[in-house]
Amino acid sequence: MGQADNAIRRKEMETHKYGRTYHYPFSPGTTSDDRINKHYWQDIRLIPSLIHTEKLDGENNCLNRYGVFARSHAAPTVSAWTRQIRQRWQLIKNDLGDIELFGENLYATHSIEYRGLQQDFYLFAVRCKDMWLSWQEVQFYATLFDFACVPEVVQDVPRQTEQEYRSAILEQVGVVGSFAPHDVHTACHVLWKGLSPAMRLNSRWLSFPITYLSTCVKTM
Repeated sequence: MGQADNAIRRKEMETHKYGRTYHYPFSPGTTSDDRINKHYWQDIRLIPSLIHTEKLDGENNCLNRYGVFARSHAAPTVSAWTRQIRQRWQLIKNDLGDIELFGENLYATHSIEYRGLQQDFYLFAVRCKDMWLSWQEVQFYATLFDFACVPEVVQDVPRQTEQEYRSAILEQVGVVGSFAPHDVHTACHVLWKGLSPAMRLNSRWLSFPITYLSTCVKTM
């Protein structure tokens, strides 16, 4: 393969990586490094049906027809801790087409040790070309490719007023997370790492563009 072919190949692989998650301004665990969505209420009121999923403490991996990517999409990852998910990718790569699967890879332990994992990769988002798909579509592709989804933790939060919404979300904070999470330093149970909203369908298929900003509650 010549230099021109390599350049074309690199250009083809250039896809948008998964952006940083924006946090609720009332999130109790945010730091100065976190991005805050100060206009979350205006954004959320435009979404007809909303659920929240648990933010797991893993590596963000993307599976598309070009390979398995970590945070950078400059080149496929070859790290030792992605060996298993790269083996899974070999089985599905020819069926992905324009679909990109985003999930938390929990094979390696970071700050949280999960003692009750059923598998190492949990899907949280799916993109097709320049559109993020709805949660119902994420669940569809998870089933199609035999992956689990990240746990759903809050559904249909009351949204009559902003204060009602905040109170309902904060009531959920303080719950021990899924899969028996333990702090790697103290061995103590840990609370939810965070909650991330996702759009759910009612009677129609609905997707949203890549510029959509997700928002979460950070608890640690």
